[in-house]
Amino acid sequence: MHARTMGYKVVFTDHSLYGFADAGSIHMNKVLQFTLADIDQAICVSHTSKENTVLRSGISPEKVFMVPNAVDTAMFTPSPKRLSCDEIVIVVISRLVYRKGADLLVEVIPELCRLFPKVKLIVGGDGPKRVRLEEMREKFSLQDRVEMLGAVPHAQVRSVLISGHIFLNSSLTEAFCIAILEAASCGLLTVSTRVGGVPEVLPDDMIVLAEPAPGDMVRAVKKAIDMLPGIDPQIMHLRMKKLYSWDDVAKRTKIVYDRTMQFPTTNLLDRLPRYLTCGSWAGKLFCLVMIINYLLWRLLEFLQPAEGIEEVPDIGPLHAHLSSKNDFCEAQEK
Repeated sequence: MHARTMGYKVVFTDHSLYGFADAGSIHMNKVLQFTLADIDQAICVSHTSKENTVLRSGISPEKVFMVPNAVDTAMFTPSPKRLSCDEIVIVVISRLVYRKGADLLVEVIPELCRLFPKVKLIVGGDGPKRVRLEEMREKFSLQDRVEMLGAVPHAQVRSVLISGHIFLNSSLTEAFCIAILEAASCGLLTVSTRVGGVPEVLPDDMIVLAEPAPGDMVRAVKKAIDMLPGIDPQIMHLRMKKLYSWDDVAKRTKIVYDRTMQFPTTNLLDRLPRYLTCGSWAGKLFCLVMIINYLLWRLLEFLQPAEGIEEVPDIGPLHAHLSSKNDFCEAQEK
């Protein structure tokens, strides 16, 4: 809001999915409506996320662009040696919370171990639901079948992923799910709940989707196990390199910002009517907040004029030549 008050262009990026029924979502959606009432453009990470943002905020769909996340394929590479299928290893790396489907895992894991004697699971992550998983492992005596790693630093995620054949995602809501990209880049076949933007992330031959129900999840894992002989981790990695590169994401994001810069700058009086559309009483309240915000900015501008604040020098031409992190490091050394 402060940036908009001072006349800057504003681009908003949304990675979330919220509902419309519970009290918490209703209040958050009203806050989002206020936040997005006066933005120039918005970026969402999936088409599902875009639709959700438009419905929640009332923003025009023409202002919202879909730019997916990307994966560092240089960091997430498959194991040089292909794993044997004598023992099938299923990897779970997630925050162990309700939203990530930890309760669903508690029901799915014992059934997987019962139906598939050669299946072993590695569970990485921590959270309030970890206790339930520990209790499940004790109850069904699965200490030798289910390995609990606890919190896994991001730098060690790849080493955990390459020890498995299948990545299991049990989320109950996801706008995109970067964990799936990292797993696929490491050559793992993914089994995931069919929620949010997940169905948009990977091609059909790289993921098996299931409803967020124990029986359907188990059937999806069985299908994935049958598909494993036809999975080549190296080929999968190369495909991910083309599908989700940071260069492509940067180019698409730059297009959004370039378009934003073409819009004319408007003053506060021209923008206030946008807040009135947020509701009969909320619109008036939002207008009042923006007026107070504007007056506060003018006061701060009087106390500390912008002319007295040193600005960051424009390094645009230099940045155009430093296309990678390695180039930047070499330039610093010189």
